[in-house]
Amino acid sequence: MGEHTKRHTIEWHDPLATAAAVKEMSGLEALRAMQRGEIPLPPMTLVMNMRLVLVEEGHVVFSGEPGEYHYNPIGSVHGGYASTIFDSALGCAVHSTLPAGDGYTTLDLHVRFIRAITHETGRVRCEARVVNAGSRIAVAEATLYDAGGKVLGHGTTSCFIFRGRG
Repeated sequence: MGEHTKRHTIEWHDPLATAAAVKEMSGLEALRAMQRGEIPLPPMTLVMNMRLVLVEEGHVVFSGEPGEYHYNPIGSVHGGYASTIFDSALGCAVHSTLPAGDGYTTLDLHVRFIRAITHETGRVRCEARVVNAGSRIAVAEATLYDAGGKVLGHGTTSCFIFRGRG
């Protein structure tokens, strides 16, 4: 390892155990259990340094702290970081409206990058709300903010709802 080498290590719980527990609860119950630490968050949240801050029906807030290990080759946080926090918050907002036994998958994700993010940006907050939850398709939108309230980006999604997946 060279003098510029840095290290970031994570440990995680079995994601299939989390998935099995989530399947038995409504989306709102499952997300609140994750927020309280009763069910481990998916490993992705550790890799992306994100956490679930607020869970209400149809409304979810994630926070995250981008680090140098999220950088792209041009010296800023990769757009995939913002896209991931958007996809997580938007999907969980939809999940919070679902009864036990129902699931969802992202059909599309549209992200608008408004300001660059670096590790100096510090903690970011992604607030997502469901716009419409139909029987098969749900639509949600979200805004990503820095700690000072400046808008960093905006995102939308549509999700396909699986009824009775359990």
